[in-house]
Amino acid sequence: MSDRGVCVVTHPLSAAGENATRTLLDILASIGPVSLVTADLPEESSIRDTRDVIELTSKGAGDHILVAALRFVLNQIRMCLVLRRRREPVVLFFGATSYLLPILFARAVGKTVLVEPRGDVPLTLRLNWEQRLPSAVARGLAGSVGLLESAGFAAAHRVVTYTPNMARELGVDPDSDRVYPHGARYVDTERFSVTTPFGDRDDVVGFVGRLDEEKGIRELAEVAKRLPEGVTFRFVGDGPLYEWLASELSEEIEVGAVELAGWVDHEDVPVELNRMKLLVMPSHPTEGLPTTILESLACGTPVYATPVSGVPDVVKEDETGFLMRDREAEAILHDIEDIISTDTALASVSDRGRALIEDEYSFSAAQARYRELLSEVEH
Repeated sequence: MSDRGVCVVTHPLSAAGENATRTLLDILASIGPVSLVTADLPEESSIRDTRDVIELTSKGAGDHILVAALRFVLNQIRMCLVLRRRREPVVLFFGATSYLLPILFARAVGKTVLVEPRGDVPLTLRLNWEQRLPSAVARGLAGSVGLLESAGFAAAHRVVTYTPNMARELGVDPDSDRVYPHGARYVDTERFSVTTPFGDRDDVVGFVGRLDEEKGIRELAEVAKRLPEGVTFRFVGDGPLYEWLASELSEEIEVGAVELAGWVDHEDVPVELNRMKLLVMPSHPTEGLPTTILESLACGTPVYATPVSGVPDVVKEDETGFLMRDREAEAILHDIEDIISTDTALASVSDRGRALIEDEYSFSAAQARYRELLSEVEH
């Protein structure tokens, strides 16, 4: 990498976005200088203490669509003004793939421009807007964002995706010279490791993440009610559906068939994953490759997840996990019963999942990928 390094640009960051961004900055910083241009960085973020950070504003996207649209435009103008003064030859738009104005501006002033989507932004926005607006309006607005994103992909020198399948779902060709389809984040394989041998774990299946509509929580609640005796379902996380979940499953919680752990610090997630024999993730393709899936495999916990975006490149049927073909509660329940009934085979899946993370998603593996990418774009 050039001594002048990489400038990473993001949109306003949620807690999950802050974690993914910190991971990317760690990888890039191990190769050369790196800076971050962002907005609304969480107050407790450690990124400020360890990286060169330029904060455009402390305001988030806003709850009202018109306010969000105005801030969206203003942030792009602010980004252009910042990028005009930056010396880094490479600008990487991480998640901010629909920020077309600064993407075009960065190219115009001679920067090498990379765009790296974190997931399906138009779909995420549509699911959120459909809760407040008529479906047709929500789809129209999300479609507009999708057009901006497509234009951003076309304008960039390279598009970086976590896996080849993620590239396909986003409508870009993983075999194209303009696409680098191996930009997956790393997992701290020392912190996320097997501390409880798989054979010593109780029959606990669970979910780790935000308790929200798009995560399939209502379907999981129905599954949790009907699991066989002796199998516990553990929900780890917080969100809009927490209170509903506590009420809906009050009887099962009382007898110990269901456990609600609530929000846990990220430092405690390895302990939670080591309690489980199976992680269940019936989510929409809003994330490119959920970090929790990689962390679960690192802890030797097999994953049963919907085959969306980059997931099938990591969760391989009967090898490192299991793919969810039907998100209906009945189908999920049937599959879980089948999976946990084969304890010996499941232990082998656990071993292969851990091996996959060590081989392909360790820090050194991620470092080698980004070193290769940056070497390609600088020559």
